[in-house]
Amino acid sequence: MDTITFHPDPSCDTVHIGIVSVSDRASTGVYEDKGLPALSEWLTQALRNPIEWHARLIPDEQQQISQALIELVDEGCSLVLTTGGTGPALRDVTPEATLAVADKEMPGFGEQMRQISLRFVPTAILSRQVAVIRKKSLVINLPGQPKSIHETLGGLKNEQGHVEVNGIFAAVPYCIDLIGGPYIETREDICKAFRPKSAVKPVKK
Repeated sequence: MDTITFHPDPSCDTVHIGIVSVSDRASTGVYEDKGLPALSEWLTQALRNPIEWHARLIPDEQQQISQALIELVDEGCSLVLTTGGTGPALRDVTPEATLAVADKEMPGFGEQMRQISLRFVPTAILSRQVAVIRKKSLVINLPGQPKSIHETLGGLKNEQGHVEVNGIFAAVPYCIDLIGGPYIETREDICKAFRPKSAVKPVKK
């Protein structure tokens, strides 16, 4: 199978994206982190925009997670995605760390992620992902497994390639519009972003 190379469109706004993998063992080198590559791979495929990456690999420590989120927002990241640390285990504190730095909570993102995951495993109800706005940044907690990251971001398609369940990223570009961020454009075969007609900008030539 040929490998598809995705090139950004230089006519699109550059977007600064923070990606954070939360894992005690990966952050200490016990095993290879798979969260950051999964996040960057999906976003590179889905976005037409040039991306400036701001990456963090940190342990399950609430204060460190909160501090990383604060730093990424202050560095100008319009979007910050975390992976890991959202279950019920004692060391899972990513949601608490995220809520601690929030200006507003956006509960619809977590609700939709759980609905997607429930199609595969009943234990999806144990997931505690949250999404918040801090200043002019959208921060979203994602699941820890690469497959789940792709499913929750991109949604579910049938064998004919038609979307059966929208992923959460379909709503991300318009949310970032509303909080004053860059205009994010997606490749529709990967993820079709939704905007009201009044918010759609004409294609640059």
